[in-house]
Amino acid sequence: MYAVIKTGGKQHKVKSGDTIRVELLEGEPGDKVTFEPLLVVDDAGGTHVGKALAGSTVTAVLEGVRKADKIQVFKYKPKTGYKRKTGHRQKLSEITIEDIAFKPKAAAKPKAAAKPKAEPKEAPADATEAPAEAAE
Repeated sequence: MYAVIKTGGKQHKVKSGDTIRVELLEGEPGDKVTFEPLLVVDDAGGTHVGKALAGSTVTAVLEGVRKADKIQVFKYKPKTGYKRKTGHRQKLSEITIEDIAFKPKAAAKPKAAAKPKAEPKEAPADATEAPAEAAE
């Protein structure tokens, strides 16, 4: 079983036991984090999306905070002597997925068969003859 969660503006495909790095989350190492609403859940019965996922959650444990690889930022404008070099290291939270709780929504009850609409009433015979008389 896997699920697709959304955190930090990104989507991650996860399953139980996975360890992933996501954008910085608040909390101390060992805290439990719950992700909902989910985007997709796939189990033995098939793939579920949308309203069928109401109440489903993914539970994870916060392992700690790490830093991503350094990104070099270099700005340069020719013929002016302008150069700037900086770097950035994004902080990431490392989490371990514990459980994917999928609670399927009860199947909708079939609606009763719709009653056939009444046929439109026919116009009286006099009404159809009246325009013909007026035309003469």
